[in-house]
Amino acid sequence: MICVLTGGTGGAKFVDGLRRVIPAEELTIIVNTGDDDDWWGLYISPDIDSIIYVLAGILSGERGWGVRGDTFHCLRAMKDLGEPTWFSVGDRDLAVHLMRTKLLSQGCTLSEVTRIIAERFGLSSRILPMSDQRVQTRIDTPAGELSFEEYFVKRWFQDPVNSVRFAGASETVPAPGVLDTIASAQAVLIAPSNPVTSIGPILAVPGIREALAQTKAPVVAVSPIIGSAAVSGPAATLMAAHGLEVSIRGVAAAYQGFLDMLVAHTSDAAVAEALTTTRFQVHCANILMETQQDRSQVARTALSLACPQIVTAYAAEVE
Repeated sequence: MICVLTGGTGGAKFVDGLRRVIPAEELTIIVNTGDDDDWWGLYISPDIDSIIYVLAGILSGERGWGVRGDTFHCLRAMKDLGEPTWFSVGDRDLAVHLMRTKLLSQGCTLSEVTRIIAERFGLSSRILPMSDQRVQTRIDTPAGELSFEEYFVKRWFQDPVNSVRFAGASETVPAPGVLDTIASAQAVLIAPSNPVTSIGPILAVPGIREALAQTKAPVVAVSPIIGSAAVSGPAATLMAAHGLEVSIRGVAAAYQGFLDMLVAHTSDAAVAEALTTTRFQVHCANILMETQQDRSQVARTALSLACPQIVTAYAAEVE
């Protein structure tokens, strides 16, 4: 079993590559829920939904979120009624939010709801929220403190960032199965997601960072940073605000204490050589995931470094 820690857009691309390299049932995916929010009275879990949609083969490649080919009739109707519409929810996407909210109101935990929805989509991978308790990533800006979705979607991540915090994290516990998954995995892969607001909330849940430090499985991360810039999104701004150097050095520092290997871009070869020690390795490759083939190759590279036998075992099933 391969354990994956993931968050947003880059994470979904990476998971898409993994499902094309090894059977989906070999994957257990621990997902960030710090982006979760309430919208129109519904519980929204954007990163979990992106992972469900990509595994189901219906994630919109054009947008990088939501359902491919979705319609937006409800969104337009809500706008006509004077309701806020800055968070674009498609009609098929809305059905998932309705179902999640209904099940939560009936007493199900987020883990149970996620399992039920994944089963309804016919998925064989195991998808775990980082915690069943609520954690909210909060971005402190000159305009005030914002939820991640307000910062990222409503305001297009244009605000300067003073700091980032994970509200409620210290009072949570890992969701059932999270610690056991990390302990028993053949390998732990950290997707090229934002190390502050996608992976950071997962690590803020008490016990998860310690489990990563104690697992016997190799822990391999793919960098979301090339040179001194993020591959996409506000990772560079958020890393700087979090006191991390915007480079592969900063990515390594974010995961210090448990990371065994970092996959960096070939253009970072000089920095990679300087970072490499007898206990920590940096491997350089093309980590851009612009095509489906790129996604598979990045996934194959990370898997080969962490667990080469599983890639060999399923070589005939690739793609």
